[in-house]
Amino acid sequence: MFAAVLAIPIGIIIAVNSFIGKSMVLQLLHTLMAMPTVMIGLIFYGLLSRRSAFGDFGLLYTESAVIIGEASLILPIIINMTVVAVQSADARLLPTLQSLGASQTQLILPLLRELRYVILAAVITGFGRAIGEVGAAMMLGGNIQGATRTMTTAIALETSKGDFELGLALGIVLLIIAFTVNFLLQQLSPKYNG
Repeated sequence: MFAAVLAIPIGIIIAVNSFIGKSMVLQLLHTLMAMPTVMIGLIFYGLLSRRSAFGDFGLLYTESAVIIGEASLILPIIINMTVVAVQSADARLLPTLQSLGASQTQLILPLLRELRYVILAAVITGFGRAIGEVGAAMMLGGNIQGATRTMTTAIALETSKGDFELGLALGIVLLIIAFTVNFLLQQLSPKYNG
C-alpha cells in the first residue's frame, strides 16, 4: 500500500512531464525493476544499522524495516508500469485535459480514473513481487519468530531445518493467499467479469 500510494503519482508525474534526464530516469527504473532482492536488503541493512545515519531510529530487525525494504523493492515496478500506462493511454487524453486548463496535480485524478485497471495490474504485479520475496525480509527483519518472520522466510527456515512438509504447507498457504488477493482485485475489472 505504501509503495502504491507513492509510486502511482510519481509515475504519472514522470509520464506527463518532459524534463532533462527523463530517459536516464526511465533507464534507472528499468534497472531497479531487475535488482536482486538481496541487494535491496543489503542497501537498507547498511542504512539502518547502528553505525549508519539512521541507526539511532532502531529500525533494523523490526517490522518497519521489512516494510521499508518490501516497499522499496516494488516501488520501481509500480512507477514504471504507471509510466507505461499513461504513455499508452488514448493520445487525446492528456492534450484534452491540458487544453481544459488542468494543472499537474489536476491531471492525476482523471488519469487515475481512466487508467485504473492498468494501474491495478501494476499494483497486483508489485504485490506478487513482494509476497514472494525472501532476501530483503531475511536481512532486514532477521526472521525473528513472532516479530519479523514472514511466510517466505518461514518456508526457507523450515526447509533448511529438514521439515519439508511444513515448508510445503506454508508455501501452499502463501499460494492460496496470493490467488485470493489477485482474484479479488481482478474482480474489480470489468474485463474479468464478462
